[in-house]
Amino acid sequence: MLDSTDKKLINLLQTDSKQTTKQLSLQLNLSVTAVYERIKKLEKEKIIEKYVAIINKNKIEKSFLVFCHIKLIQHSKEYVTTFEREVLKLEEVSECFHVSGDYDYILKIYVKDMESYRDFMVKKLTAIKYIGSTHSTFAIEEVKNTTEITV
Repeated sequence: MLDSTDKKLINLLQTDSKQTTKQLSLQLNLSVTAVYERIKKLEKEKIIEKYVAIINKNKIEKSFLVFCHIKLIQHSKEYVTTFEREVLKLEEVSECFHVSGDYDYILKIYVKDMESYRDFMVKKLTAIKYIGSTHSTFAIEEVKNTTEITV
């Protein structure tokens, strides 16, 4: 069970995980050791799964964002397993969700531009067996994008 200090600590780490235990201790009014122990506990309990660097997509020519809705031919175990195994191999896909509704999956895809997306669709995505149809939506502007989940 998380107490209010744990929640505050998690929120601080989500804002900037490179803060030192000394910096965190000052913000939480705890000793450096207490902060260190709390972080270790959160990591051990897998509440904190990992630490990452968030990259500026414009600087690496991956700023063209596409949400691609996928409908499989049918929902048999073989079709679902095959699709999921193959989509994991696609480096352009940053996120994939199995969803309810009109489509079976939503993919979040980052590429350089429209031409790169077309190339990805033709050579990689539609090469996956059992895809019945796709529907692509292109991001015009990013209004909000955060990795932080307030606890």
